[in-house]
Amino acid sequence: MDENSYKTLKSFSKVELVFKGSLFLGYGKPVKSEVEAKEFIDKIKEIHSGATHNVSAYRINIENNFAMKYDDDGEPQGSSGKPIYKVIELKNLQNTVIVVTRYFGGVKLGYGGLVKAYSDTATEVITSSGILEVFEKSYLVLEFDYSEIQKIKDISKIFGKIVDENYSDVVKFKLEIKKGLEDEFTKKLVNLTKNKIKIYNL
Repeated sequence: MDENSYKTLKSFSKVELVFKGSLFLGYGKPVKSEVEAKEFIDKIKEIHSGATHNVSAYRINIENNFAMKYDDDGEPQGSSGKPIYKVIELKNLQNTVIVVTRYFGGVKLGYGGLVKAYSDTATEVITSSGILEVFEKSYLVLEFDYSEIQKIKDISKIFGKIVDENYSDVVKFKLEIKKGLEDEFTKKLVNLTKNKIKIYNL
């Protein structure tokens, strides 16, 4: 993974685990902002307003500044919210929120038991969702002769995808590629077409 990409959850996920009679419901979701993370936490708290605890943690990357928060929601300090956060951090996830709801089952788990229960539930949430690597994108416009179409299409598939095609006196392709690959892609295009191409950055 490079500085132009990050990992997050693939999708919303929900899991159920039982530890010594206590039911642990884990919820996870990829988010774009702290506001979205807080809204998700509030929604789960509303759904499970009768739960013993709704413990949460999130880690958001906003222009390379991390916003992070965890909340034990009444569990012993450091026994629940922080372990969830540590799992998110260990998996190197960003833009991720996890909420673990607990319904007490009559048997106290102890501090170590709580850490394990919340950590295991958070891990299962991530496993259930799967991890998605998200790449920042750049856009280029290529202008070239009809004789170069197949070559350009073939190499474009390797570096990204064509998002728009325009055919007039010359061919124009708009391409979406992974950020950071612009220079390498440009050099290959120039060599491939023997410099018979115009390339514009958007």
